[in-house]
Amino acid sequence: MTTILGIETSCDDTAAAVVSDGRVAHSNVVSSQLDLHAQFGGVFPEVASRAHAESISAVVNRAMDEADVCYQQLDAIAVTQGPGLIGSLLVGINFAKGLALATDKPLLGINHLEGHVYSLLLEPNNADIHFPVVVLIASGGHSELLLMTGHGEYRRLGGTIDDAAGEAFDKVGRTLGLPFPGGPAIERAARNGDATAYSFPIAQTGSPYDFSFSGLKTAVLRQVTVQPTGPGQRKRRRGAEKRAQLRYDIDIADVAAAFQGAVTEALTRVTIRAARQFHCTEIWLSGGVSANQMLRHKMREESRLPVRYPPLALCTDNAAMIAAAAHYRFLAGQRSGLDFEARSSWRLSGETYAE
Repeated sequence: MTTILGIETSCDDTAAAVVSDGRVAHSNVVSSQLDLHAQFGGVFPEVASRAHAESISAVVNRAMDEADVCYQQLDAIAVTQGPGLIGSLLVGINFAKGLALATDKPLLGINHLEGHVYSLLLEPNNADIHFPVVVLIASGGHSELLLMTGHGEYRRLGGTIDDAAGEAFDKVGRTLGLPFPGGPAIERAARNGDATAYSFPIAQTGSPYDFSFSGLKTAVLRQVTVQPTGPGQRKRRRGAEKRAQLRYDIDIADVAAAFQGAVTEALTRVTIRAARQFHCTEIWLSGGVSANQMLRHKMREESRLPVRYPPLALCTDNAAMIAAAAHYRFLAGQRSGLDFEARSSWRLSGETYAE
């Protein structure tokens, strides 16, 4: 049995967890910075890195206490190496390096996207895996479509050519005056809306496995707002886009439902196309957007294949997924030296860990 401490600080959540055998989370502690960034309408990098530095020691200690393990019982320490905000990543990486040096434990730098993939295996009573599977990673910073042929074996099929799906949710949510983050807020508003009230476009890209959400976001903006003019314009707040004035006849619930329908249809259509083309056994959904109930429902209804997704608590950034991914890397003999660096961008592919 392997027991691994995972640390995650790629964006605005400070997280630590202890996981055994890549499947059992003995603890999973997340310190959210949502209240700090809500005033900016998005994550403010300098604020995020400072908050990580202030809370990481307490978060790791709590994770170890809740798991009721000591450092001598750990087989390794894993930390998110990238992709993410450099300042945030460095806080977690430097803390993990210090722990590894002090405890003489192996250290593993893990790709954040791979963590999202392995969050699906933390679901209790999960069925055995039969590769190949197609994996959709959809979050605020990423929309990636992968063919997974084995543990640690990936082929990138496509991804967003502009905005990530979660980013589009955030921007449209801000336009509609909904709270940050936009994804959950739009989903709540859409429950009382009519998705057929508006017809928003689903982009066709040059590749059958790519996504595009920038045009959809712009179409919503043009449909629902009038651009303010004259000296009475609302001043732009620091770190946030100026909010255009909503038209008086707009029903926010209807707009939210129609927008959500367009995003989930695009994600579903492309993912199922890839699953059929590559004769996959399952479809895996991961990342923050995988918590969207309409996406889950559409994928199950329109695909003949089994569809896996993480528990809701593991859809967003967490450290249990980092420790789970590290389990398979550890068994494969991977180790990271104390000199590895943070990576702001890092695609997940078959060459992910090639130096």
